[in-house]
Amino acid sequence: MLTPVVDKKIFLLDAFALIYRAYFAFAKNPRVNSKGQNTSAAFGFTNAMIDIIQKEKPTHMAVVFDAPGGATNRMEDFAAYKANREEMPEDIRSMLEPIKEIIKAFHIPMLMLEGYEADDIIGTLAKMAEKEGFQTYMMTPDKDFGQLVSENIFIYKPGRGKDPASIMGVKEVCEKFEVNDPLQVIDVLGMWGDAVDNIPGIPGVGEKTAKKFIQQYGSMEELFKNTADLKGKMKENVENFQEQGLLSKMLATIIVDVPVPFDPIDLRLDEPDKEAVLKIFTELEFRNLAKRITGEEIIVTAAGNNVDGQLDLFGQQSLVVNQEPMTTAELKTIATENPSYHLVNTPEERSKLLDLLLQQTQVCFDTETTSLDALHADLVGIAFSWKEREGYYVAIPKEFVEAKKIVDFFEPFFSSKTIEKIAHNIKYDIQVLNRYQTKVSEPTFDTMIAHYLIQPESKQSMDFLAEYYLRYQPVSIEALIGKKGKNQGNMGDLKPEEIVDYACEDADITFQLKQIFEPEIQNLI
Repeated sequence: MLTPVVDKKIFLLDAFALIYRAYFAFAKNPRVNSKGQNTSAAFGFTNAMIDIIQKEKPTHMAVVFDAPGGATNRMEDFAAYKANREEMPEDIRSMLEPIKEIIKAFHIPMLMLEGYEADDIIGTLAKMAEKEGFQTYMMTPDKDFGQLVSENIFIYKPGRGKDPASIMGVKEVCEKFEVNDPLQVIDVLGMWGDAVDNIPGIPGVGEKTAKKFIQQYGSMEELFKNTADLKGKMKENVENFQEQGLLSKMLATIIVDVPVPFDPIDLRLDEPDKEAVLKIFTELEFRNLAKRITGEEIIVTAAGNNVDGQLDLFGQQSLVVNQEPMTTAELKTIATENPSYHLVNTPEERSKLLDLLLQQTQVCFDTETTSLDALHADLVGIAFSWKEREGYYVAIPKEFVEAKKIVDFFEPFFSSKTIEKIAHNIKYDIQVLNRYQTKVSEPTFDTMIAHYLIQPESKQSMDFLAEYYLRYQPVSIEALIGKKGKNQGNMGDLKPEEIVDYACEDADITFQLKQIFEPEIQNLI
């Protein structure tokens, strides 16, 4: 057996399997750019490809596609093969050319051959590479590739969410399929069948039974020689469907002698064409990926607006939901933004604040309380913001009578019919203020409800929306009162100086989110 050397590490990417996987990973919260394009498939595939290049550092790489049209040698033998497959979603189809442009920009070969599936091309290349001393990784979530695994050929299954990528070698494949040799995976799949590819298998033989038969007999053919050991309906099925079983085994067998060349020089991984990468990433609005690969910021405009979640000079903007995942280090924070937050703690300061509030047309307010139960929560303070990176926090004393006097003082603001009151989950704040006999008059705007109308399947918490739309990580409540549990503290135990930044930030961020959501809500009407 040849031993691979460090300068011979090849990754073979199963294109459509990875593209579909990427697309459905964003099914509940699709990535849509300012042009209305669903870029989920392109972004997920590209992100996975870049991760491999940067983390695994392959020396060689190829992306393998099924040929257009889909007719293969298997269909000649079994017309119903893959007949159950649904038509490709248009949101995937529309991203195929951009994905291919991205692959070209990275100088990665794309391979396909009419009459053969990507599985067959990958299988052939993997075996050829092994003979040339390569360590080969077949990047795919497809279980069928287990039959190809050897000492130097592995399945590389990309991670999902918080789950890391997994690598399956001979040991892992044999354990998963309960076989002694990866080649026996073909027999298991042949008996078991595959509803996705419309491989019929043997009726009545599922995954567990198929594994048991292979453990006992070693192959499908040996099972057929020993049907006398079986009983009842299982004996009848195995005897009556031998031809179908063998056909299914053939359909499940990945071809390893496809007429494709293996040229290590052509497959060697090269530096990407940064200009081409920048061009396609700009078109798709992959801002952070562009910075990650080229080191350059891209400026994306749509109908005269920037798409960073900020309003242009005319106050116009289309909502951008194509935000890219960021590391904590990349997110803005209170430390990086250096906002102007003020503690309001004296009668004179409260009077000045009220004068300023009554001059505004829209103000975000946020109550800080001792409980999440609005009907029994005591006020600790109220924060106000009507300008980005600026806020005011009014401290409220514990004694109810004194607290009510301060709340009453701001009644002209809360009862105003001309000032729009903004909050995130405003129902809670209204219920808290009701305890102090203060009513909140319309007009009002609830950013939580607004975002629900725009993206009903998304998370609606303020912290999530801040990261998603503003690229901002708010101060965690746990940083103030500790982690959830019996030992967690209470906002009422803190000094006003300890709360001011947290409270003002909540009002400030909610105010900024309102500016993003309101134009989109208008578009829905």
